[in-house]
Amino acid sequence: MQLFYNPLLDNNSNQFSFNKEESKHIIKVLRKKVGDDLQITNGKGLLFTAEIVVADIAMCRARIISKQKKHPKMHRLHIAVAPTKNTDRFEWFLEKATEIGVHEITPILCDHSERRILKMNRLQKVVQSAMKQSLRTYLPKLNEPIPFLEFVSREHKELLFIAHCRDEEKLDLKRCIAADKDVTILIGPEGDFSQKEIKEAYQHGFLSISLGEARLRTETAAIVSCTAVALINSGS
Repeated sequence: MQLFYNPLLDNNSNQFSFNKEESKHIIKVLRKKVGDDLQITNGKGLLFTAEIVVADIAMCRARIISKQKKHPKMHRLHIAVAPTKNTDRFEWFLEKATEIGVHEITPILCDHSERRILKMNRLQKVVQSAMKQSLRTYLPKLNEPIPFLEFVSREHKELLFIAHCRDEEKLDLKRCIAADKDVTILIGPEGDFSQKEIKEAYQHGFLSISLGEARLRTETAAIVSCTAVALINSGS
């Protein structure tokens, strides 16, 4: 199944048009014609089935023939992660986290961050593409970059964890999360969080966690965290 994305669709939508790029893809690449069905999501849990009524490569038009509400998972996972120096690795993380089922991602700017400027439009497209490819109907929220201290100082009501490489006693992430509980996890840059940042996180209620014995890259640590939470909430 090919899934398309249109954030403007809602329960009141009956007909809509695809943009020129999508129209060309539908008609030229997928070879769809009048009467064929398409699947579209608005990224907010609604899945629409639409029938093509105008098969034009410049503006393909379709009418909605059915809609289905996908219920969200009971838990919310928020990953606050320092962008990697290598942009490709950060994009890989966004893609895989979306496929796994993250709900919100916040790039955090840390003392040891080597990348502080992100092309947010491109990153949003990566997330959208991953949502469509994995046939998910909820688009993860990708926030603008924010300084570390500003993030941890915000009011948080969920379970709070920080993953770092300092040699100290830590909790096993798999043992301290529970199904249907909201979770926020901090993942640091290649140079790890500074001692000052770790102290600030503790003061704001974050608990230190271990992701295993191996020392992981930033994007790998973030994916391990996403996977652990997803497995707990899948009953596995």
